[in-house]
Amino acid sequence: MGLSSRSAVAIHALTMLGRWDDRSLTSAEIADSLASNPVLVRRILGNLRDAGLVWSTEGRGGGWTLARSPREITLHDAFTAVEEGPVLSRHAHPPSEACAIGRHMEALLEKEFRAAEQAMEERLSRTTIAHLVQEAVTRERELSER
Repeated sequence: MGLSSRSAVAIHALTMLGRWDDRSLTSAEIADSLASNPVLVRRILGNLRDAGLVWSTEGRGGGWTLARSPREITLHDAFTAVEEGPVLSRHAHPPSEACAIGRHMEALLEKEFRAAEQAMEERLSRTTIAHLVQEAVTRERELSER
């Protein structure tokens, strides 16, 4: 399948919710920050809700909130909530068994791709939404001091 922009949207939404965790945010507010469509944002938030990362409240004053502390949500949590399948695409069709290279490529690529994906999973598991919130707040403060 390969990596899509869903991960970036999910992480962005979670970071916004972590920054303003004293109130709920609407999908329209999150979409404004993303310069995106609220329908797309709601779809991603639905995946995050299914994964137990956010809650939604309907009606007036409703919106989305984190279901856990920003310190307890990793980028890997967000990634697995919205992405399916391996990050790196495998052969769409099996290579030729008649070729001395082709007959070995699936196994060779699987080993390398899996190692790369595992490294990515480990890295994403070390970064929390709280970390991104703090980084964004720090960058915003530095920007305003210029």
